[in-house]
Amino acid sequence: MIIHVVKEGDYLYKIGQLYNVDYKKIASDNDIPIDQMLVVGQTLVILTDDVVKEREITVNGYAFPNIQDDVLAKVLPFLTYLSIFSYHVNYNGSLKIINDEDLINTAKENNVTPIMVITNIGNEGRFDSDLAHEVLTNPEVQNKVITNILNIITSKGYGGLNIDFEYVYPEDRKAFIEFISKIKTELNNELPLFVALAPKTSSDQPGLLYEAHDYKMIGQLADYVILMTYEWGYSRGPARAVAPVNLVERVVAYAVSEIPSNKILMGIPNYGYDWLLPFKEGNIARSVGNYEAVLLAISSNQSINYDEEAQAPFFNYYDPLGIRHEVWFEDARSIQTKLNLVLKYDLEGISYWTINRIFPQNYFVLNSMFDIKKER
Repeated sequence: MIIHVVKEGDYLYKIGQLYNVDYKKIASDNDIPIDQMLVVGQTLVILTDDVVKEREITVNGYAFPNIQDDVLAKVLPFLTYLSIFSYHVNYNGSLKIINDEDLINTAKENNVTPIMVITNIGNEGRFDSDLAHEVLTNPEVQNKVITNILNIITSKGYGGLNIDFEYVYPEDRKAFIEFISKIKTELNNELPLFVALAPKTSSDQPGLLYEAHDYKMIGQLADYVILMTYEWGYSRGPARAVAPVNLVERVVAYAVSEIPSNKILMGIPNYGYDWLLPFKEGNIARSVGNYEAVLLAISSNQSINYDEEAQAPFFNYYDPLGIRHEVWFEDARSIQTKLNLVLKYDLEGISYWTINRIFPQNYFVLNSMFDIKKER
């Protein structure tokens, strides 16, 4: 596999001649029309036959129940686990039911293990610290939550559980560990237990997002941990890379000091953001798919830049109202750089947030480097 970065004067036929590959195949592989204009800085994946894969890894992909059937079909061959997002816990111990039967069945038909995801997302659609506190400290509510989890796993045929509790109060740190331990016992080591972890770089890192996530203790209990190594660039903040590799690596380096590397799945974002400039408090950036970002650069005739420190592509453009924007996203280069961390730190694998948007280049890069583990 070759990653070609478009230069001034490049077009598909010329690139095809350069690599002795039919330009129509290049267009098809990268999911672009054969007559599409290219922009400087855009990446194209050139598939070759001389692929030597490094090793086999575990790949988890989060998906919302509304994922399009054709997108799901294209991504499932590259997954070990499909984490369906999500069952929200309620204050009374019940769970908010989701329409997941079709995804569960489709995953199984494609040799992918479906994973139930539980979250402390409240009625307003945000992670709720008070809700987590109630579940973690009220024995009656907690028992109901666990009973409901086990019933759904059994009745719907899930192959494991993923706990994604965020913004847990620091004083509930011990209760969170005990909750994970109790669920681990109830699963009886028959099904894998995943726990999503905030991107920490030290055990005493301050902040509501981080303090209750004890890497060492949770790493001992969980079968897999998912490092949420993204959202440095986020919708309510200033424009920057969503997952700058230099900062991602700091999290990974700390994680392997506390958790066995064969339990760690490194998070990779399958999205970017489109920010208004200049940044103002209260502005919310628009989420964009990586493929969508390239189309936006093409339609606005803007070259794509590449930040060498963050190892991430970005560009600027003006909208019809004359407002300047900045877009950061992922491309084949940034994905390859992140996947190299899996090799450097001997990680078990990766976890995509989310697979709802198709990004063909990502899976070509992944498939050129690794075989994908399948549970059945």
